[in-house]
Amino acid sequence: MRLQSIFTIYKAELLRMRRTLIQSIVAPILSTSLYFIVFGSAIGSHINEIDGIGYGSFIVPGLIMLSVLTQSISTGSFGIYFPRFNGTIYEILSAPMSYIEVVIAYVGAATSKAFLIGLLILATSFAFTPVSIQNPGLMLVFLVLTCITFSLFGFMIGIWAGNFEKLQIIPALVITPLTFLGGSFYSISMLPPFWETVSLFNPVVYLISGFRWSFYGQGDVSLTTSFVMIGVFLSVSLIITHWIFKTGYRLKP
Repeated sequence: MRLQSIFTIYKAELLRMRRTLIQSIVAPILSTSLYFIVFGSAIGSHINEIDGIGYGSFIVPGLIMLSVLTQSISTGSFGIYFPRFNGTIYEILSAPMSYIEVVIAYVGAATSKAFLIGLLILATSFAFTPVSIQNPGLMLVFLVLTCITFSLFGFMIGIWAGNFEKLQIIPALVITPLTFLGGSFYSISMLPPFWETVSLFNPVVYLISGFRWSFYGQGDVSLTTSFVMIGVFLSVSLIITHWIFKTGYRLKP
């Protein structure tokens, strides 16, 4: 494995993030701060606790997941789409690099950015509400796995998308609604039985529940189920990515 080749692409992607610091870092933190103000103050004044956890503290894992999923997919998709758009992807593919190295470089950069944003939002949350992390090691593992999985998912979107508009379709029309309906701001146990059952078909429920479990030792589903589901998501993403490079889907001129 050519580490120098991987590091060159990885470094270039991180430098692009630095050039767009306000959009990449500041904007997600400001948006999350507004969520804390609006939901924590407005709704929190009517809901004191959920499962024995103060409402402001309860929504912290959900808000982190909301930002991490969005940033992972956005960075992962744009990182590979831009080389396709300007044609430099063919230089990369013709270079003495395996597709595994290409994936590690782009997905690694997107993962790093999303992970950093997740930690920054976690740090920001302490300014708005008390936060306790019962299992910090487990929290970091779950955060890293989520960043990797959805950066890889974004990478696939960047290859599939034929224009800039398509880059936004799945994040805006699929991922964001699923995150809002996945228990970011409430426990699905608060829903009527029918809608609670329907919510279990939402894959984001398992991500948020597992992440919240690392904070407070409880969630809407078991921790084992959450890890199994994220393992399934990651495995499917790896299989599809392998198929993309094996067949040259949207990579061949």
